[in-house]
Amino acid sequence: MSSSISKVLSLTAGVAMSLGAVTVAQAQSAPLSAQESDPRVMGWMQGFPPPEDKIITQPDSVYFSFPKLRWSVCHLREFLPTEEISRGLGAPVPLSYPSPSEFADLRSKIDALTFTPLGAEAPMTWEESLYANYTDGIIVLHKGKVVYERYFGCMDEGAKHAAMSMTKSVTGLLAEILVVEGALDDTKLVRDIIPEVADGAFGSATVRQVMDMVTGVRYSENYADPNADIWIYSAAASPLPKPEGYTGSNGYWEYLAQVQPEGNHGDAFHYKTINSDMLGWIISRTAGKSVTDLASDRLWSRMGAEQDAYQTVDGKGVPFAGGGISLGLRDAARLGLLMLNKGEINGERLFPAEVAENIAKGGDQSKFSGYASIPNGSYTSQWWVFHNDHGAFAARGVHGQTIYVDPTAEMVLVRFASFPTAANADIDPTSLPAYQAVAEYLMAGH
Repeated sequence: MSSSISKVLSLTAGVAMSLGAVTVAQAQSAPLSAQESDPRVMGWMQGFPPPEDKIITQPDSVYFSFPKLRWSVCHLREFLPTEEISRGLGAPVPLSYPSPSEFADLRSKIDALTFTPLGAEAPMTWEESLYANYTDGIIVLHKGKVVYERYFGCMDEGAKHAAMSMTKSVTGLLAEILVVEGALDDTKLVRDIIPEVADGAFGSATVRQVMDMVTGVRYSENYADPNADIWIYSAAASPLPKPEGYTGSNGYWEYLAQVQPEGNHGDAFHYKTINSDMLGWIISRTAGKSVTDLASDRLWSRMGAEQDAYQTVDGKGVPFAGGGISLGLRDAARLGLLMLNKGEINGERLFPAEVAENIAKGGDQSKFSGYASIPNGSYTSQWWVFHNDHGAFAARGVHGQTIYVDPTAEMVLVRFASFPTAANADIDPTSLPAYQAVAEYLMAGH
């Protein structure tokens, strides 16, 4: 998660959103609070034209630095080229809401819920946690009905927010659909589907190993090392013109073909964004269309979506399968409902129930380690599985993005955020107990 969105943005304006580094100076100083850094309070990009000192533009070191990122996460296509994920021409299917008075009462009661953050002694209210985590938008559905919805910062009902690495889970969902439907054999070696990578590390991995990120591939994400692979990948993926004398790879796929081995495939989970882009290439080759068109065909155009989404692309027009989607809050909730209801929404089946069941079951826990806030977790098909009492699983992205599915509570929770740092480990202690608290409140019949 934490390695997935703005690292790329830290090097060039172009890669889109998968990686997420903050500068040393930012890390050393206490950030503005959520209220203080609200884009409207800061005055970013307000007026026609905005005042010179309130304009946010390239390079990435400007537009994706805190607090400017609190505006930029809702405006990525103003900085980067994108491709549409079309919802089609049909009418949206509205989400179900309680009466206005009941909805207001629920919001008041949920805001007042208390819980104790992980590792803390003092309790915190649900509403306090929203500000602590720099929430931009949040929606909670219980038994298919919206019981809570609020917008902050750059968001309103019509805004589209960067999903960051939640994009990986869309990519993984599409792959799992193809596997269950028999179009993609996850036991095949990658080189048998993508001959272009036969000589690289990915060639000898199975499709399933890529899907579950248990590949043995060399890919360093050490921000402090100027020669780390992340910076080489970032340069390759940038959609901006390559500088004079540039001799590296051009685009995601060209880079992936030359990745070298490190360790053994299948040994352990290693969260590396290049797996997601490799998976995007696999499913694009299998389906005969881009991941954006496949997401439109299988999800957006059939789930009653309110808005088109969009996905950033590299210089060759290849969508960023590891972190490039921006979408509306309610449409992210529809994706969560699809997972909760095992492929059904609005009375229509979009994919076999086995797809969601496979994901909810989780991956090999013995291969998963290093995440203190998810001690019993696993990772499969680009989804995080908690293996907690409620059987919860989630799509997650840096700076606080999540689609959290709690089958026991029949709850879907979606949060968009613009937390100052890219480490979800800084957010989980407040977020995960908050999710559990609202789930238990809803299960109690309120």
